[in-house]
Amino acid sequence: MKITIYNETSRLDTASIATIGFFDGVHRGHRFLLRQLCDEARQRQLSSMVVTFDRHPRQVLRSDFQPQMLGTLEEKLALLAQTGVDHCVVLPFREQLASLSAQAFMQRVLKEQLGVKALMIGYDNRFGHKRQEGFDDYVQFGKEMGMDVLPSKPLYVGGIGVSSSVVRSFLLEGEVGMAAHCLGYPYTLAGEVVKGFHVGTGMGFPTANLQPKPADKVIPAPGVYAVMVTADGRQWQGMMNIGNRPTFEGTALSLETHIFDFEGNLYGEQLAVSFISRLRSERKFRSASELTAQLMEDAREAKEQIARWQESGDAIFAK
Repeated sequence: MKITIYNETSRLDTASIATIGFFDGVHRGHRFLLRQLCDEARQRQLSSMVVTFDRHPRQVLRSDFQPQMLGTLEEKLALLAQTGVDHCVVLPFREQLASLSAQAFMQRVLKEQLGVKALMIGYDNRFGHKRQEGFDDYVQFGKEMGMDVLPSKPLYVGGIGVSSSVVRSFLLEGEVGMAAHCLGYPYTLAGEVVKGFHVGTGMGFPTANLQPKPADKVIPAPGVYAVMVTADGRQWQGMMNIGNRPTFEGTALSLETHIFDFEGNLYGEQLAVSFISRLRSERKFRSASELTAQLMEDAREAKEQIARWQESGDAIFAK
């Protein structure tokens, strides 16, 4: 996949059929749309193009907007590269771009600069200044400028229309299994291992305290999770606790991962944690010994959950 960072002087000569969107997480719904795009491109003998943005548009349109992202720009481009799309154009989203009407954007940017001959629109997608127009308007604008505008079909998984907001909701509810089902891969947090509280070490469950980067990625609901951990090109099974350590009167949110069968010091290292399933909610225990007994049960269940996940064939998505 060729990647182009758009600027005002950009001019692409290849005739293409394009789709436009933010594509946060590049979930199964996005990939279903992009398969339709590639099929249509082959039928029309055009190049396939995905047009996306370097940041969430609402970060520019609303100064108080606090994004909760499913992925970074780099992660998005890596996932898009796996879809078979020929070309990805990244638009730096600024106020000047945000001020363009849908018609002006289609004419000036898509048609004149990017060489778009046909445009496929996601079922819930709106673009242009204040997102005032809808699909019928895009079709009319397209007719006026000689650009076919086509609807895409939505993807439903278990009766649920797959979207980034649906995935985000699942994660915020702790439903990481459903989130992975919609994404097509386990949701992953990456970051640096920083100094923790050393409580787990004394109970026989040493943990790596993860500081996620970037800070605007979605953090799943507090609880204990079965996870796969990647560090230095290797993978381990483990379990993560997200919460405030109520048994020890904690207040600050921490993300503590116990890695099974691991020995060594990970301080300062980069770690990626992929969520497989939720084991339980976080709760306060009467004593450290009661918590230790529960952690032993959590570890047993986490290993069982991971084994079932690996046997199901879904493990390929963590690689």
